[in-house]
Amino acid sequence: MPTPDTLARFIARVEQNAHVEAIEEFYTPQASMQENQSPPRIGRDTLVAHERKVLARARSVSSQCLPPVFVNGDDVVVRWVFRFEWLDGSVTRMEEMACQHWEGERIAAETFFYDPAQQVPVRQP
Repeated sequence: MPTPDTLARFIARVEQNAHVEAIEEFYTPQASMQENQSPPRIGRDTLVAHERKVLARARSVSSQCLPPVFVNGDDVVVRWVFRFEWLDGSVTRMEEMACQHWEGERIAAETFFYDPAQQVPVRQP
């Protein structure tokens, strides 16, 4: 079960937009991430590579945790809002629920739930 301090540090890291670093620091080597019901990505190195690929397409990212954070033993649910400004000038705003299973102080499995329609970038005037 993560300590309150560990959860606060994890959330702060993501809100600093240090997404790759958060994965490196807070996920187990065999961790998995799953988007809605898609097949999971498995292994911290795979997760880092995927995150780098997404971030390489973005001019900027804004990340915000919307409290409360729900904790029940090893299971944690975080509500996030992300705003991506892509290199082509379009913008994507994503709101999602991240359901995490922790092993001690590290995330072992995470599933994101969101409306896929949010993934369509919007052109800015």
